[in-house]
Amino acid sequence: MTSRFELVGAIAGFGFSSGNRVVVGDWVESPIGPFCDVMWAEPDDHRTLITNSEGAAAFITAIYEFDSTLVEPNLVVDRRSDRLRVSWPAGELDLRVGRALPMPPRPSWFTEKIEKPIAQAMLGVVTSGVSPTGVKEVYRAERIRRITGGWGVVAGRDLGELGPPLPASNFGFSEPPPFPSVTEVRPLLEDSSGRLASIVDRVRTIS
Repeated sequence: MTSRFELVGAIAGFGFSSGNRVVVGDWVESPIGPFCDVMWAEPDDHRTLITNSEGAAAFITAIYEFDSTLVEPNLVVDRRSDRLRVSWPAGELDLRVGRALPMPPRPSWFTEKIEKPIAQAMLGVVTSGVSPTGVKEVYRAERIRRITGGWGVVAGRDLGELGPPLPASNFGFSEPPPFPSVTEVRPLLEDSSGRLASIVDRVRTIS
């Protein structure tokens, strides 16, 4: 039996001249409640998930694969129309965000069948596919904003000049746009294995 789940929030993708690449998730609605996360690829391609709860860590790692996972309750993502701030005890990111390019509402079949080749050709973004663990995903973008500037510090080290999230981080089946950006999005997840539904039920029971 296939389980379907929807999230509402935003994904930010960017990189630094030091070779670090970052994807930030800020989810205001999800099957396990609001949560935030940081997917971090270091210059040597070591991939770390940082999230603010055990439940969020279990949910995300049921979809994607990482080399290490850090549960950091003090992780904070502050997303505003002109700013994105991310902080946790070991690091801080402060980014300036430009004006939004809105997109019209459309059903998931349109994103999957019609929008997918257009987005891939124009932006190098894949709007639907299957995650490394077998979860089908359809990403319906609502608004996209360019990140126009900012800085980052981790463990007292400056991360360097802000830039695109390159080279590929390989967190999932798609990479972010090839420029620093924040995209408001509604992912639709489908899982026939039962594993994701089991995790969602467990997290809901605990909370």
